[in-house]
Amino acid sequence: MRRHGVMTWASAIAAAGGAGLMAVGQAQAQVPWVGTSEVSSRASLMSQWLTLHLPEVLLVEAPFGLRVWQWLALALAATLAFSLGHFAGRITQAVLAHVASRTRAEWDDALIPRMAGPLRVAWALGLGRMFLLALDLPQDFLADLRSWIRGAFVLVFFWASARGVDVLHQVILTSAWGQAHPSSRSMLALAGRLLKVAVYAFGVVALLSDFGFPVASLVAGLGIGGLALALAGQKTVENLFGAFSIGADQPFREGDYVKVEDFTGTVEAIGLRSTKFRTLDRTLISIPNGKLAEMRLETYAARDRLRFLTNVILPFTTRSTQVRAILQGIKALLEAHPKLWRESLSVSVKELVETGMTVEVMAWFKTIDWAEFVAIREELLLGILEVVERAKAELAQPVRIVRVVPDPNAASIFPPQGDSTHPPQTR
Repeated sequence: MRRHGVMTWASAIAAAGGAGLMAVGQAQAQVPWVGTSEVSSRASLMSQWLTLHLPEVLLVEAPFGLRVWQWLALALAATLAFSLGHFAGRITQAVLAHVASRTRAEWDDALIPRMAGPLRVAWALGLGRMFLLALDLPQDFLADLRSWIRGAFVLVFFWASARGVDVLHQVILTSAWGQAHPSSRSMLALAGRLLKVAVYAFGVVALLSDFGFPVASLVAGLGIGGLALALAGQKTVENLFGAFSIGADQPFREGDYVKVEDFTGTVEAIGLRSTKFRTLDRTLISIPNGKLAEMRLETYAARDRLRFLTNVILPFTTRSTQVRAILQGIKALLEAHPKLWRESLSVSVKELVETGMTVEVMAWFKTIDWAEFVAIREELLLGILEVVERAKAELAQPVRIVRVVPDPNAASIFPPQGDSTHPPQTR
């Protein structure tokens, strides 16, 4: 069905374009633009008739070798062309919208409304070019008008192309890829703006080339100017390419909780120049994209499960039977949890430290919601305390014993008993 709708849309455009080209070809074959044609002859006869019947004030010669009535006729022809062009453009838009509504694609439904302006102006220019035949204008002035109309057609074409870029941008944003990569919105917006600038630049170059300007030297000058601008704004260009790098690699997205070297925070916004992070203290840190692309980034949002890790320290007075009961009880506690990832589970005596034996408990849980994991962690820690209590054991306490050994070579600060050299002082 979708292929049939697209084929219907393509067939309608091809048919309309072919009919239009055939009509233009027939008109050009039957009505050439030189003064010896039938239309030009009729225009000359009408001009002679107007010269005989119009008032003298309208026959006065005006600027550019035209008469007053020709200037007035030009204004009337322009008004009529734009009025009819507006009407014809609306009809064309309605026909194309009807054809587009019969397809399953959505891009054509978004494209047709954006083409309203270019369609109306194109119709107005075409009708205006036709109306010029009836005014019997001087050949030099007529050639200049045709040149300006041709240049206007060029601008209308690139105007429509720029609007097509906007539609392409929206289509990509609303597509499945755009929804799956929200961090690429900044990159797509930047790419859309740069592409529109390129379209307008090509339009200006094409217009200048149509008017006979030396485009090659102009392009070379723009290249040298662009190089000088790039050298002057190296940091800006670096940050710009850093934004493209972040958008392409997608190390994080807006709203992700990340660790950037010496701080952690939530990605607030990814801009064209810098990326902003909101820390746990609610402060805002801004890092240029050029530097950020070279920094060590750790994204917590990319985790598919969360790890539970804790150390249970038992005193050396704990018997081996109690230690085995505690190990089995903690393992049973973890295996009874429905969120446990059973591929990897570790409950074992890790090492002996100053205060006792260290039992390492490590497991992963199938959740990426931090609030849910905090609740799971609290439940497990309380459960481990209950396991230790059922085994009639206790957790080791950090007790430090300090033993003072007297030095036999050191002089005593206390006098021996009965020493008369130091009689008690009385007040």
